[in-house]
Amino acid sequence: MATRGQNDSKKANCCVHRHLCPKRQFTMGMEKLITSGRNTEDHDMTAHVNRRQLHSVIHMHDCNKEVNNVDMTMVKGSQSFHWERDNPEDYQPPIWKSYLYQLQQEAPRPKRITCPQEMESRPKYYGREFHGMISREYADELLVGSEGAYLIRESQRQPGTHTLALRFGHQTLNYRLFYDGKHFVGEKRFESVHDLVTDALITLYIETKAAEYIAKMTTNPIYEHLGYTSLLKDKMVHRLSRGRTEPRRVTFQRDERISSPLVQRTALKDTPEKQCFYEKIHNFKVHTFRGPHWCEYCANFMWGLIAQGVRCSDCGLNVHKQCSKLVPSDCQPDLRRIKKVYSCDLTTLVKAHNTTRPMVVDMCIREIELRGMNSEGLYRVSGFSEHIEEVRLAFDRDGDKADISASAYADINIIAGALKLYLRDLPIPVITFDLYSKFIQSAKLPNAESRLEAIHESLLQLPPAHYETLRYLMAHLKRVTQLAKDNLMSSENLGIVYGPTLMQPPEQNALITLNDMRQQKLVVQLMIEHEDVLF
Repeated sequence: MATRGQNDSKKANCCVHRHLCPKRQFTMGMEKLITSGRNTEDHDMTAHVNRRQLHSVIHMHDCNKEVNNVDMTMVKGSQSFHWERDNPEDYQPPIWKSYLYQLQQEAPRPKRITCPQEMESRPKYYGREFHGMISREYADELLVGSEGAYLIRESQRQPGTHTLALRFGHQTLNYRLFYDGKHFVGEKRFESVHDLVTDALITLYIETKAAEYIAKMTTNPIYEHLGYTSLLKDKMVHRLSRGRTEPRRVTFQRDERISSPLVQRTALKDTPEKQCFYEKIHNFKVHTFRGPHWCEYCANFMWGLIAQGVRCSDCGLNVHKQCSKLVPSDCQPDLRRIKKVYSCDLTTLVKAHNTTRPMVVDMCIREIELRGMNSEGLYRVSGFSEHIEEVRLAFDRDGDKADISASAYADINIIAGALKLYLRDLPIPVITFDLYSKFIQSAKLPNAESRLEAIHESLLQLPPAHYETLRYLMAHLKRVTQLAKDNLMSSENLGIVYGPTLMQPPEQNALITLNDMRQQKLVVQLMIEHEDVLF
């Protein structure tokens, strides 16, 4: 029979359990779920995860956050679950699949076979694992019977070159070993030979034991699971629209009112119905993850010591290299990863800021139309380069809070110069590299009607953000030409200025650029003059 003190202790423990921080409650709930699935034969379940590993397997909560309205739904059959929350910021993906993680833990450990004598010919970047010039057969004798054992020898066939001999799968594998400040046998580069061998053993073991599993691991991605993608998008929209009263919205629609060969055309009109979502591919780059990481596409462990997968440098999505080829073009850039405004990809910038056009274009055109439309030589006359650079830095630093008013820059040519600099510095021009030749060929057509038709068809192939930016800019430039008596800027003059700014050949060849200048000028001139028909 329990004593009164024991009962008080139980009550206290119960109270403590009820008031645990969300992080602890979440961990305990996960432990129960994992424990309940330990007898399954499905490798997708996290079957043998101890408390320490658990913190690596799941996304943990910040202890200071309140977690409300949590509904954990176990999906029978697949033995995974998803979370539904009122706040998309708190969304947690399904349980990560641990099979490949378990295999990495089982992989053979490297065992260095040291040379009993000091080798005078030993390079300074190798240790006692260097055995000098020995034969393959002798290296095999030294390594036999010890899985994961390795040594380095100088090649007898090619003196001066070095070979890594590694024991795996009851045979000795030989690899040509290189050093250029780091050790490597393939694409990956390592600080030490020991790290190289560790990574090689993990890769060899996993790819040997789980070849069929790896081949099929992308067939049922969590990225496609009901609720996962939609909640992820909701999270992004919630984050990007935070602090906005009404986000900008656009939709594409057909306009049948034009009585010309260009009857079916695409027009952009403001509408409150739909959110503006521009499609954007992910900007994946090879990445080394510190600590265990799981692929956010297939939910499998990313194995290896370094360069285990790729990360999108714009939104931070982490996936296997092979999975990156299957991820949809739905990158939603994170403002924290966008370091600057100038020289940033156009689609990346507008998606990160949740706008239809780059802020630089909108703000500069607004300022020019407010106080500079009658300025003689607008866009042709240059402003002071130091002041233009100041405007660039202001946009990079302050974004849409940059001050480009008359009190800051009285000369409107500085603002015009900053706009041209932004468009000129885009990594992919407004008229993209892959469509450059189509626009040039369109301008070469002898028939005026055919020229317009060809330019129109080329415009429709532009990425949506590029199309909308060009449409907005051409409408502005047409208004500039309507005041040509004052500013002396005709559509032809603006074509000369903006041709090389909006269009650049894929090959940075001065001769090609020089030969195409006439066509570049004509394309821009025609887009200004026929803006109401082409867009």
